[in-house]
Amino acid sequence: MFAAVLTSCKKDPTPLSLESLVAGTIDLNGATSPDNVPVDPTITATFTTDLDATTVTAANVTLMQDYDDTAIEITVSASGKTITISPVEKLSNGALYELSFGAGIKSAEALDCTPASRTFTTDGTFMPKGAVAYWTFEDSPDDIIGNYDPAASGVVAITYTAGRKEAAGKAATFDGDASIIEIPNGDLLMNTNDFTLSFWVKPNSSGHVNDAGDPAGHFVIGLSAFYGFQFEISGDYSSCKLAARYDLGTGETAGEDLWFNGEGQTRDNGGWQGWDFCKDLRNSGGVAGILQDKWTHVVCVYNSTTKAGIMYLNGEKMKSQNFNLWPDGDAKQGVVGLIYAGVEPETYPELAFGFIQSRAGTLWDVEPWGGYDFPTSNHFKGQLDDIAIFHSVLSENEIHLMYNSGI
Repeated sequence: MFAAVLTSCKKDPTPLSLESLVAGTIDLNGATSPDNVPVDPTITATFTTDLDATTVTAANVTLMQDYDDTAIEITVSASGKTITISPVEKLSNGALYELSFGAGIKSAEALDCTPASRTFTTDGTFMPKGAVAYWTFEDSPDDIIGNYDPAASGVVAITYTAGRKEAAGKAATFDGDASIIEIPNGDLLMNTNDFTLSFWVKPNSSGHVNDAGDPAGHFVIGLSAFYGFQFEISGDYSSCKLAARYDLGTGETAGEDLWFNGEGQTRDNGGWQGWDFCKDLRNSGGVAGILQDKWTHVVCVYNSTTKAGIMYLNGEKMKSQNFNLWPDGDAKQGVVGLIYAGVEPETYPELAFGFIQSRAGTLWDVEPWGGYDFPTSNHFKGQLDDIAIFHSVLSENEIHLMYNSGI
């Protein structure tokens, strides 16, 4: 009878399931998926009973980056009822992640875990990993991920003001007369086969005039003009372009413009050789309808494998050109990537925000539209934010996510 009583009082093992999940003080286990998780989180999962630590492995605890289904490398440790998870490298800003606990995790009493998955989004606007330089202009002109910082003397007439939305923080504001930020070693940023330039821009047309009193253009970004690369917007906002220097693979270089006017021309209907796509905006306000006095997300890509240059505005493909489509025998069919080809003193290898080149270059110094010392030259007037340069080709999905998270 005594033995029977002991048997009847024995408790069943406690089932193993997720009880709580936090990243610092942020609840990851609630009804709503959080969107403010830091990019370097330490995540603590608490279960209903003690764990068999030997079963808590990277095979049974996974972290996936949603937009490209990439498995994120994590460190995982277990003690008592808790599992601690940390990514080996920082996560991307503004990206969705899924953290999963598999049935292979066992309790100390050898019961299988009830599988569970939770999602969260990291803080900030989306920025793919892999940028070689990134300027966010949060009260500073410095590169937040690399070493492309301007000297104090290379920052002129810049203020930091509210950006396109609260979550995006501040932006750099340029006065259209003298404002400039000069980044040393800019040539290193473009000597690459694959290239992506991404930034947010809001031009200001009010009072921005040339020496004749007509609307002035905007030299938004420039590295020795067409000896490096430049992005500019025409004074009437009817077009914009990325002019860049390309390596022909023979020791020679050539310049080419990725120019967009929103009129739909390609090489087959009056456009320039190599143009294989141009968005027709004539019935929707033209390029001005996108760029003039509005925040716009600009991405320009060069893909060395396909030899294609593509421009995106607000997440949408607007213009593309393909060097394979140049005439047979043309040297540009052999383009292998971008390259800096400046020669001092006419040019200088500093990347300029707010003008077509740094003040150390002498190119076009006496031209009323191209000399830095002329306040009515094509200085950029407006705001710039989140400038990033990649030595890789961003996918259309990444570009869409950057735009969608940034508006």
